[in-house]
Amino acid sequence: MAPVIKPVQTSADIPQQTTVAIIGGGIVGLSASLALAERGIPNVVLEKGRIAAEQSSRNLGWVRKTNRSAADLPLSIASERLWQEMQQRTGAQVGYRQRGIMFLARTETELEASRLWLDSVKGFSLDSRMLTPTEIDLLVPGGREKWAGGVYTASDGYAEPTLASSAIAAAAIAKGSLIVENCAVRTLSLAAGRVASLITERGEIRCQQVLLAGAMWSRRFLGNLGISLPTLPVSASVIRTAPMDGPTEIAVGAPDFSFRKHQDGGFIITQRGAMLAPLTMDHLRIGLKYLPTLRANRRNIRISLGREFLADLSLARSWTGERISPFERMRIMDPVVNQKLIAEAMTNLAAAWPVFGNAAIRETWAGSIDITPDSLPVISAVANIPGLTLATGFSGHGFGTGPGAGQLAADLVTGGTPLVDPAPYRLERLYSAPGHRAG
Repeated sequence: MAPVIKPVQTSADIPQQTTVAIIGGGIVGLSASLALAERGIPNVVLEKGRIAAEQSSRNLGWVRKTNRSAADLPLSIASERLWQEMQQRTGAQVGYRQRGIMFLARTETELEASRLWLDSVKGFSLDSRMLTPTEIDLLVPGGREKWAGGVYTASDGYAEPTLASSAIAAAAIAKGSLIVENCAVRTLSLAAGRVASLITERGEIRCQQVLLAGAMWSRRFLGNLGISLPTLPVSASVIRTAPMDGPTEIAVGAPDFSFRKHQDGGFIITQRGAMLAPLTMDHLRIGLKYLPTLRANRRNIRISLGREFLADLSLARSWTGERISPFERMRIMDPVVNQKLIAEAMTNLAAAWPVFGNAAIRETWAGSIDITPDSLPVISAVANIPGLTLATGFSGHGFGTGPGAGQLAADLVTGGTPLVDPAPYRLERLYSAPGHRAG
């Protein structure tokens, strides 16, 4: 069961032409659309299913700087500023609250990792600080577990995924964007080697630029064009409780659970220490690129072989603009909730804060996340197809950095001054990593 998204009135018709065509109606594509509309640049968002129906509405809602790499921090900082402005910018509630985010450590080894991170980002003047066990008990009372310590950033926060993308979409439409749901883009049409139009299931749209913000689907779309984008899927299962008295409004991440307050008074909870990695053919094609990541996170990855493998096999790897595409055969990726991980999360959390032992689960869902080998997104032009820009591969960070990533993508598409230095997000970096091969 997917979370219920605030509805938006989108268009039933596609235009014959536009300046920028955006493939994918998640938070990044919608944020790019809003940024373009505010600059008076015609644009159309094409979404194969419903806007924000996949990971953009299924994530935890965290907006954080804590534990971001130094390379990724400028985008996180810029996105935080944009989140602060989002209600005024859109004229709608997005549920953004700066209540702080805390990461807890059980061992000295885990605590040392936080110290090393804090040391690596000293030049950014963050308000992040290390916590003692006593400070943790004061900030999050009622706990039973003895923590080694933690790291805390009071200015971090969270927003509501079921509200935010809808608010951004409605504001973009009001400022001139066109958003079309249930309209899959099958492929691109090139002229003299550059983008000339895109081919949708409803016909052709001429355009000057294309922004691909297709998340999980970007790899397959690009593969059909002969471009390798190394991303692999993982799945996370999430809980929303009924309203309850909880220990804090700070978002808390422990080694094997996390929680944050939901706007209705309940809590959003997940098993932070375990993600499901359903095997697909892509693991055989590009899995070697992920060996360092797998070694570092071997305790957190649960590998499975099941229906996802067969579902992936059933979807074409190559097709023409005249053929039904994989994006029409699977409009919305809707992973099965892993009940074992749900149970683990609740058991671990209740052992640490007993008040959660009485929590009533109101809703559960699962979402698929596209992971790059270095966990940084790709926000980059494609050198061998002029007119094509990517904003994809967000590795679970797309919601928190979505406003900034969308604006940066809009900057690259229009040739404007970039919001932040885009160098860490260049596509070419992934080709130089060990284990890369086309496919």
